[in-house]
Amino acid sequence: MSQPPAAKPKTAITPTRAEDYPEWYLQVIRHADLAENSAVRGCMVIKPWGYALWENIQRDLDAMFKETGHVNAYFPLFIPVSYIQKEAAHVDGFAKECAVVTHSRLEAGPDGKLVPAGELEEPLIVRPTSETIIGETYAKWVQSYRDLPILINQWANVVRWEMRTRLFLRTAEFLWQEGHTVHATEAEAIEETNKMLEVYADFAENYMAMPVIKGRKTEGERFPGAVDTLCIESMMQDRKALQAGTSHYLGQNFAKSCGIQFQDAQGTQQYAHTTSWGVSTRLIGGMIMTHSDDDGFVAPPRLAPQHVVICPIYKDDATKADILAYCQSLQKELSAQRFHDRKVVVTVDNRDIRGGDKAWGWIKKGVPLRVEVGPRDFAAGAVFVARRDTGEKAGVPRAEFVATITQRLQAIQDNLLARAKAHRAAHTRTIDTWEELKAYFTPQNPERPEIHGGFALCHWNGSKAVEKRLKEELKVTIRCIPLDAKDEPGKCVVTGEPSARRVVMAKAY
Repeated sequence: MSQPPAAKPKTAITPTRAEDYPEWYLQVIRHADLAENSAVRGCMVIKPWGYALWENIQRDLDAMFKETGHVNAYFPLFIPVSYIQKEAAHVDGFAKECAVVTHSRLEAGPDGKLVPAGELEEPLIVRPTSETIIGETYAKWVQSYRDLPILINQWANVVRWEMRTRLFLRTAEFLWQEGHTVHATEAEAIEETNKMLEVYADFAENYMAMPVIKGRKTEGERFPGAVDTLCIESMMQDRKALQAGTSHYLGQNFAKSCGIQFQDAQGTQQYAHTTSWGVSTRLIGGMIMTHSDDDGFVAPPRLAPQHVVICPIYKDDATKADILAYCQSLQKELSAQRFHDRKVVVTVDNRDIRGGDKAWGWIKKGVPLRVEVGPRDFAAGAVFVARRDTGEKAGVPRAEFVATITQRLQAIQDNLLARAKAHRAAHTRTIDTWEELKAYFTPQNPERPEIHGGFALCHWNGSKAVEKRLKEELKVTIRCIPLDAKDEPGKCVVTGEPSARRVVMAKAY
């Protein structure tokens, strides 16, 4: 007699990752109350919990930028079309994504509806990136080698008119930071480019708990107008790559187009060397897809909006006052502790809702530690603690919990990073033949076309024709040439031609 099918485990998020990863991602965002689509096509409303994540990213990255000598400034949102046109590769790279302002006001038309009026003498581009307008400004600031280097960052929003959008990962408007620096020599600018890539990699791994590969983009994937683009690439749980940050050496291309010149120590006029580098709210999408599970978001403690939520449990007014006082004093003790450079952030959730609904609400938001205090815990001077990353639950003496709070948070942070590294290692393969590469990236289940191999370490002959074939036939791109790649003579996985080292190939967001 056949056995009945095993009951499917209940999860807070439907569908699960295994059932429909793209929809799971959107449902995690919805249930964690991170963001929602706006009335404007392709744009999003970042809700308080999601914006708190961005504020923490801003705070920590901003401190890292300032430790490396950078300062913040702000530049205009609007860029004249003529500025964009000055750098040929730049305009080719961004022309199709530009939102353009052509009129200065609205007037009532014959039917009473508002219509654009007051056509501008020159159209304005809504900032897709700021190299050109910042370059025009720097040209006025730089006269002598004594004016260099300029090391400036700005926190801003940008607009790129994307056709297919997805919350956090790709939206028509998004938040970011963009650093723009000017240097007297090529060596100084290249040093800056590498330094900022290291900052991004440090942040991704030690704050986001998201392991990355540091690499160089191919010519075909390079930032428009750059001489060299460095990047950090991470593997998501569906084994696709996410480009999480880029740092560009722009050479003298933008200096020449914008007129950034200086007189050197010998009295000779020279064109400066410039860099730009940036990360965006895409990092939040990366955190979601790296750590979250079928019960919702999992927040790395170093960036979590809150570290601990305390849920008092009582059945009558007789115990309510004592348990609430116990929870509030516990909150005060925990808040006096520090986790890295932040106070431990604690809230007491005394909302009048069912305990199960309350607990699941915080699970879906990804709070690292959930604490429950009921009459027995109160009587024993203890707390009942649940870890979000592992689901482990245990009663702990109150004094011990307070004394070990930073170690517990660090244990979660470390576990998330280790888990993500293990996932990447399990889905990275060295491949030497086209047949094996094709099989690796061909979905085995027609109903789940998003399932694919992962990262493939392959030889490449350096040609754009191979990159084109990879995209067209497998929807795969060369994510980067790892900076730590060792010389390893071999044959291109597509053509069989000589290759000096391996590159990372993957499907990507």
